[in-house]
Amino acid sequence: MESTLQRSLGVPGIVFMVVAAAAPITVVVANFPIVISESGSIGAPLMVLAATLILALFSVGYAWMTPKVPDAGAFYSYVDRGLGRRAGLGTAAIALFSYVLLTVSMTCYLGVQTGNLINLWLGVHIPWWLISGLMIVIVGLLGYRHIELSAKVLGVVLVLEVITVITIDVGVLASGRELTLIPFSPTEALSGVPGLGLLFAFLGFFGFEATAVFRNEAKDPERTIPRATYIAVFFIGALYFVSSWLVIVGLDGRSAIMASRANPDHVMIELASNVVAPILGDIVQVLVVTSMFACMLSFHNIVTRYLFTLGQRGVLPAALGRVHPTHRAPSTASRWVTTITAIVVFGSAVLQLDPVVQIYTWYSGAGAVGVIWMMALTSFAVLAFGRRHRNDASKAASAWVITASALGGIGLLLVFFLSIGNLPELVGGSLSAIIWGVVLIGVFVGGCFLPGRVNTKSEKVA
Repeated sequence: MESTLQRSLGVPGIVFMVVAAAAPITVVVANFPIVISESGSIGAPLMVLAATLILALFSVGYAWMTPKVPDAGAFYSYVDRGLGRRAGLGTAAIALFSYVLLTVSMTCYLGVQTGNLINLWLGVHIPWWLISGLMIVIVGLLGYRHIELSAKVLGVVLVLEVITVITIDVGVLASGRELTLIPFSPTEALSGVPGLGLLFAFLGFFGFEATAVFRNEAKDPERTIPRATYIAVFFIGALYFVSSWLVIVGLDGRSAIMASRANPDHVMIELASNVVAPILGDIVQVLVVTSMFACMLSFHNIVTRYLFTLGQRGVLPAALGRVHPTHRAPSTASRWVTTITAIVVFGSAVLQLDPVVQIYTWYSGAGAVGVIWMMALTSFAVLAFGRRHRNDASKAASAWVITASALGGIGLLLVFFLSIGNLPELVGGSLSAIIWGVVLIGVFVGGCFLPGRVNTKSEKVA
């Protein structure tokens, strides 16, 4: 049996993986109206810029750690190196919990959106959980095979998404609407409730941070992972920055707030139809569904790689660390992710939880808090690691890496406290917020006492 994964991913393949998880068309169609309506201002471009800056600073230390930590544990491995074994294991538990929640939330929302589209076009009603079940099977089959197949599927979907977003942008520019510069005013960005706007802008980047998870399948990980990380964050940031401005222009400046609040689900579809052609509105509805599918597949692959690495490190059963002899893929881990996803999805359906208001909102909100917490821990782990090795010329971090990591960590803590402060809105109420907060803390603390190991002789810092 093969003991190593197929190393076939270059920079484009990894970028496709992580940017697809960010779901650009879904962010533009669904998140932008939320950013505008929740913040109560049209300063979305500067909120996106602030999120891009924070994540770019985070990426400096994240990329610097890549050659220093030669395994695919990503967050948990980096935290282990910088803050110790227990913190690393706690981070591993939070990583699994958070990404499973994000996978399930997207699976359920995908079932609803696909069902709505089928009903709109064919007049046939299909239960959301049945569609979600079919999606679980399809994603499971793709995840079971080698990573290149998933990368090709995600690449096609991502290209179509980006082309559509750019088409809407060009349509706005060609429509003759006034190109107002008010959205670039700091005063405008700080008006209303800027904290909520920044938080939702930040959530639009989710997925890019998982580049290191695919280390074992990268052709040249020490170069591929850092490059893919920088390309992903700057590509997403640039696309969202320009598009958020043109969305506001297309919705007639300040009128964008009222339009987003009045019709958040369809305001972007109507804009696409108006500035380009009615058929583009139909295309956008289809691409939102394919975008959610791509996002679900990306999160499935991320959870799979975490399980695989933890299995190889002895933290979880060794069977999870097996490589398929034909596909050279973590097929056993993928099968387990498929099973876990199915159990949680259908368990939630049996409990009659609403797939959007409860499952998607609660699970994605709690998962988002977990990911933000891991990113903040990773930034400070880089600082601790760099300080310990400051006298070792081969490992010492430059002043720039230290400064960037510190600023990124502070920015991430700001976003983390914003997410905690707004947790009731993210998970459906104060009681739900308390419950999810206790669960997240319990998962982290429980993870700190997991058996097994993270460090081995073969994993010593390069």
